[in-house]
Amino acid sequence: MVHRMARRDRTALALQLAVICVLLLLGLTVPPADGCNEMVCASIVSKCMLTQSCKCDMKSCTCCKECAECLSYLYTECCSCLEMCPKPNETSNELSKQSHIEDLEGFPGLYDAITLEQDAQGRWKVFSFPIDIDAALYGPKGDTKYLVHSTDMDLKAKYTDPNKITVNCTVAYQAQCMSWNKCKESCRTMGASSYRWFHDGCCECVGHYCINYGVNESRCRDCPENKEHDLDDFFNEDELDYGDSVGPMDNSAAVESTNI
Repeated sequence: MVHRMARRDRTALALQLAVICVLLLLGLTVPPADGCNEMVCASIVSKCMLTQSCKCDMKSCTCCKECAECLSYLYTECCSCLEMCPKPNETSNELSKQSHIEDLEGFPGLYDAITLEQDAQGRWKVFSFPIDIDAALYGPKGDTKYLVHSTDMDLKAKYTDPNKITVNCTVAYQAQCMSWNKCKESCRTMGASSYRWFHDGCCECVGHYCINYGVNESRCRDCPENKEHDLDDFFNEDELDYGDSVGPMDNSAAVESTNI
C-alpha cells in the first residue's frame, strides 16, 4: 500500500514537473506575437505531449488528426504552440484585405482622359493592365450563332470567338487615406464606373473595362501611414466628413472580405 502511494506521488510529481517545463519552454521559445498563449495552452499542450498525441508538424502531418482531437476546443488557440498550424503573419494588415465595392454611373470619356497620364500633382497613381472581355457585353445584342461539328473534326481549329477582345483595365489609387464617402465622391467626379474602398482607408477608382472591381489589393502610396495601426488610428469618427446628414454606414455599397 505504501509503495503504491509512493509510486502515485512520484507520477503526480513527474506530471507537475512536466507542466512546469512546458511552461518554461513555451515562455522561452514562443513569443506572444506568434499566437501561442502560454497561460491558456500550457496544461493541454503538456498533456498532449505526455500522451504522445502530438509528435508531428506541418511538414509531417501523420498525427494531425489525433493531435487536433487532443487539443480539442483549444485547437485554434494552441495549435501554433506545437507548430501544427501556420503562425499569424506579423506584417499582414487585415484591414487592407477587406473592402467595400460599389458601381457608379460612370463617364468613360472623362475617366480615360483623366487617367491617360499620371497625375501631375500626385493625387493618384494610375495602373493599367490588359484583360480579355466579351465585346458582346458592351455592344448591341446580336444574332446567336451555333456551330455544328462531327466527332472527327478538330473543334479548336473550327471554332473561334469573334467577340473576344483585349482591352486595358485602368485603375487609379488615391494617394492619401480617405473616408468611404469621400472615396466614392472622388471616383465619381473622375468618371469611374466603380470603386473599391479598403478598410485601411485606401481608395481605388475603377475604369469601365475592368472586371471584379479592379485590383483586390490595397496599393495607395501614403495609405495606411502605419501598417500596424488599425482603423481607429487612422480616422476619428467625429472628424470624418460624410456630407450632410450622411453617416459612416449610410451607403448601399456591397461589402467584400478577401485573403491576398
